[in-house]
Amino acid sequence: MSAMAVVYEVQDPVAAHPGGAEDGGGEAVVVRVHAAPSAPGRPGVPGPRTFCGRDTFAMRAAPPQPAGQPAGQPGATWYDTRYADRVCPACDDAVGTD
Repeated sequence: MSAMAVVYEVQDPVAAHPGGAEDGGGEAVVVRVHAAPSAPGRPGVPGPRTFCGRDTFAMRAAPPQPAGQPAGQPGATWYDTRYADRVCPACDDAVGTD
């Protein structure tokens, strides 16, 4: 598979908390984890659409894969395992697992 980027569909803390990000702890809530093809010539930067067809414009790019779980290793996932319950099934199918 060609290079891909992991992106988070988030609930904006400004909208979720009347006082803005300060009242909400400063972090957005990850609602769904998606995968997208990387932008041409820009590894790790998401292209305009996820594998399931959603627009990536309002999504946040996930941080790089942790060093302890390199891609391609047995048991490795393309997403942060903290968000395993929020992985988009269509993106997961498109990425596939070994």
